[in-house]
Amino acid sequence: MTEPTVYLNGSLVPASQAAIPYYDKGIVLGATVTEMTRTYGQRLFRLGDHLDRLFASMNYAAIDPPIGKTEFREVSERLVRENAARVAPGTELGLIHFVTAGKVELYAGRKLTDHEKQPTVCIHTFPLSFEAYAPAMRDGYHLVTPSIRHIPPECLDPKIKYRSRLHWHLAESQSRLVDPKSTPLLLDLQGSITECAGANVLLVKDDAILSPTLRNILPGVSRKVVIELAAKLRIPFREQDLQLYDVINADEALLSSTPFGLCPATRVNGRPIGNGKPGPVWRRLMDEWSGLVGLDAIAQVLAALPKS
Repeated sequence: MTEPTVYLNGSLVPASQAAIPYYDKGIVLGATVTEMTRTYGQRLFRLGDHLDRLFASMNYAAIDPPIGKTEFREVSERLVRENAARVAPGTELGLIHFVTAGKVELYAGRKLTDHEKQPTVCIHTFPLSFEAYAPAMRDGYHLVTPSIRHIPPECLDPKIKYRSRLHWHLAESQSRLVDPKSTPLLLDLQGSITECAGANVLLVKDDAILSPTLRNILPGVSRKVVIELAAKLRIPFREQDLQLYDVINADEALLSSTPFGLCPATRVNGRPIGNGKPGPVWRRLMDEWSGLVGLDAIAQVLAALPKS
């Protein structure tokens, strides 16, 4: 396996040479917007949606990208083609875009050149590790609501995807004191549920799919796919304020996220959701998802489970 190629600030370089300075605002301030896209059958899925959101995030964050959306797409597709040839056949790739606000002149200790003042743009790939998701795809995630609360939209709009993630690190540290394999689900200041660190949360109740409103969550690309598939299956989809009470009393709970698509959540704070097992609405949606991407999306993840 040869070293993957990375795009960094206009150049394609080996991964070992892709580095940003310690005085980059992405490190000093956490001023970074990001996206993750994945492949199915080594073909990028919904790249256009991810790039649209990336550019909306940069616009909100006052980051003026040095390259346009067309070049982002071309570089992304080239990296996937080249780096897919460097991994084992059938390996799926995650594709990361991140753009920082540039460099901090004071920390550099010198006057920056005009080129150095530009935003840092990095695009790279990595092999998807389904081992991380396979147990939850089989048994469901355990959601835990820690004391850490979601950042209010009055402070930072959740519709942008960014890497200022200290609150998620603290939330994960707390939730894993309850269960080392749990996933934190943050409440807002009013006690309504919001989202998980890398996933939207959806509930199933009385044959309808319920979602927190977009006031408090990232409008996920995988969530968008669920909305489309639900419409095809004639399953109602509604946005409303939801509390922990609603999670506890749901028939099913689902997490939608780029790496795995859609995964069941079967417990919350140690209590079963529904019958405590992956449910039929999840299965119907994932059957449609599999048809959309041209492979069995559940079996692909479950194949990573240890052989008994």
